Amino acid sequence: MTAWTYTDADREFVARHIEPYLPDKLFDAHAHLFRHSHYPAGALPEHLNGTPTEIGLQVYREQMEWLHPHGRTVGGLFFGLAFQGDRTGNDDFVAAEVKAGQANGFNALGQLLIAPEMDAESVRERVRRQGFVGLKPYHLMAKTSGPTFLAPIEEYLSEAHVRIAHEEGLSITLHMVLDRAMADPRNQATIRRYCEQYPNMRMILAHAARGFNPWHTIEGIGSLAGLKNVWCDTSAVTEAGAFEAIVETLGHDRLLYGTDFHVSQMRGRCIAIGDSFHWLYAEEMGLAEKHTTLQPVLIGLESLRSLFLAIHRLKLNDRQIEDIFYYNAARLFSF
Repeated sequence: MTAWTYTDADREFVARHIEPYLPDKLFDAHAHLFRHSHYPAGALPEHLNGTPTEIGLQVYREQMEWLHPHGRTVGGLFFGLAFQGDRTGNDDFVAAEVKAGQANGFNALGQLLIAPEMDAESVRERVRRQGFVGLKPYHLMAKTSGPTFLAPIEEYLSEAHVRIAHEEGLSITLHMVLDRAMADPRNQATIRRYCEQYPNMRMILAHAARGFNPWHTIEGIGSLAGLKNVWCDTSAVTEAGAFEAIVETLGHDRLLYGTDFHVSQMRGRCIAIGDSFHWLYAEEMGLAEKHTTLQPVLIGLESLRSLFLAIHRLKLNDRQIEDIFYYNAARLFSF
């Protein structure tokens, strides 16, 4: 894959499909900051070749002008990306970037990367010392001998860490796995149990409750109805159905706008196929052979258009739209 670029097709897309509908300010509830050096030697993902070696707040804010121009991005929730690399270094980097952003009037917040084997009290100490507002588990760190995409939540988000989140009033951004995501009864039961037993923990279900196939969220989101401490972010989802199901079932006040930066700057989209989903990247589409006029745009733009499609179908008013893009996060994080 090539480094990030901004094309005439992207500009035209923003002018036609995005900018007319964007609120004046927004908070990005899902973004990654990291250095290339946080990855083990030789393990840098191919799609990061040619990108800045230090992807901090300055790079992030420059890139956000491609998605929501004219300084609309006024804050964000940030966490690392080196799940199997130098997590401590990545967390230190995020904490420093968040602190610097706050000092310059940017409403930056951070979450701590956590692996299930981390001592709960050490997690508490780091959160307090470095000012993190939440925790970020990920399936790649699951305690399992099999594929981590098949890991139950407990294998990468331990109950001890959920208890710390409850006691400290922290958020947890959860990218659930298992093939059917929100439609899997195991995920439903664990999320509900964690939320009910630890009510001061705030659970954010990433990617519209991993609604890359919207039917999984449509089928399963009702299992979370009535919970007072669960939200979903919109990050990198490029089909509208999951957003609609969340708003209709949990309420518009439980949906948080997020970009999934840096994924947002890649070119392509994710589509539902059968009972799963598939990522289509521009470099893999064979465009010259098939579609001479097809011009894929940034994933972040595809996700925004899908969100606006859901907003249009649901007939949300201006205040509800502003809630999704900013005020829901403001209430969740008390800023």
